[in-house]
Amino acid sequence: MGLLERLAMDKQDEIKPGKPVSVHTQKSEPKEDQYKDLKSRIFNKVVEEVSISHENEDDMQDVEDEIRRIINEVIESEANYLTRNERNTITRDIINETIGFGPITPLLNDPEINEVMVNGPNQIYVERHGKLELSDITFRDNNHLFHIIERIVAPLGRRIDESSPMVDARLPNGSRVNIIIPPLALNGPTITIRKFSDNPYTVNDLIRFGTMTAEVAQFLKACVEARLNIIVSGGTGSGKTTTLNVLSSFIPSDERIVTIEDAAELQLKQNHIVRLETRPPNVEGKGAVTIRDLVRNSLRMRPDRIIVGEVRSGEALDMLQAMNTGHDGSLTTAHANSPRDILSRLETMVLMSGMDLPVRAIREQISSAIDLIVQQTRLKDGSRKITYITEVSGMEGDVITLQDIFVYKEEGLDNNGRLKGRLAPTGLKPGFMDKLRKTGVVLPTDMFSA
Repeated sequence: MGLLERLAMDKQDEIKPGKPVSVHTQKSEPKEDQYKDLKSRIFNKVVEEVSISHENEDDMQDVEDEIRRIINEVIESEANYLTRNERNTITRDIINETIGFGPITPLLNDPEINEVMVNGPNQIYVERHGKLELSDITFRDNNHLFHIIERIVAPLGRRIDESSPMVDARLPNGSRVNIIIPPLALNGPTITIRKFSDNPYTVNDLIRFGTMTAEVAQFLKACVEARLNIIVSGGTGSGKTTTLNVLSSFIPSDERIVTIEDAAELQLKQNHIVRLETRPPNVEGKGAVTIRDLVRNSLRMRPDRIIVGEVRSGEALDMLQAMNTGHDGSLTTAHANSPRDILSRLETMVLMSGMDLPVRAIREQISSAIDLIVQQTRLKDGSRKITYITEVSGMEGDVITLQDIFVYKEEGLDNNGRLKGRLAPTGLKPGFMDKLRKTGVVLPTDMFSA
């Protein structure tokens, strides 16, 4: 039975003698139900008639044109009373469902949104300008959400089900996605998408955002060019990867760079780059390739620089050994709340490698391998700042000694309620100034004056 026929029957039923008539029920609710019914039937027809290949994204425009043709045919035959806006809405929603990511597609296309967090079908949060806000977008139900999850993971060759309820993946545009489903996720399927700009942030962008100052940018550029080993530490969402990407941009273009990541996020502009990415285990639980495996392999690839997206386990030992055996100028990130914390974290990660090493030996490895710690923090107002630039200066007894070169100092709030502050020098000169000079890097004498 067509939509127009059902409308006629509903109308006859509404005017039967003795039946109370509600204006709201008569005009709003049936129309909404019929609208949803029409969308559902058009969607099913599209799924039946259109073949969508996950492998060939180049044909997506042809697929979209075919979907539009089917939608127009159904509307003309069954619902030609729809307004232009209603037709456009149906077309947009169905295209998003079939070749996009459903209701969250507009959020992913919004350049002001950095992160999309789906907490079950009825609660979708976004991060905009550093602040979390609840969107007015929802999924129909859990099945609708599962359909979109399948749209995400299928082209990537990943699987997610009750036996494997978690997955980390990367969208075609480079965005990082984490998915976890019941029984582990009690509120329903949960999706977290960290978006990355098509045009990665440059050092000038970070200066403009207030993440660093021009003087600090000059200092960090000198450190990278002088082949210091640098670790960027910070909490989740503090901007570590963005800063690492900017630091990587300072590497000379004539060097061979090997990047190692769980999900490839770095967007380097140099020509000679080898990008390595880990691999999860297959259905049988075999075939996994870890960051540690890739770090070990990278040492046989004649790298000038090794960049590890993040160390979080036993690969820290391999990274430290690489830094200590001629692979200067390596860069990585790690989760920690302060420069001192990152040293403790590195100790723990080295012990996770399974090597039974004395604590003093581990600390000696760390102190000789790491030259500089760049601490990144997400502040209360949502802004992301470099809060410490700290030199690892050596050992005193069994303790690794640190020296703060730059420290972020808060200066209150501005008229918009955002934190004011600056990354200021402490007055201490780093101990590696001679190394900078030997590489031909000359910094202003007053750069470190407090």
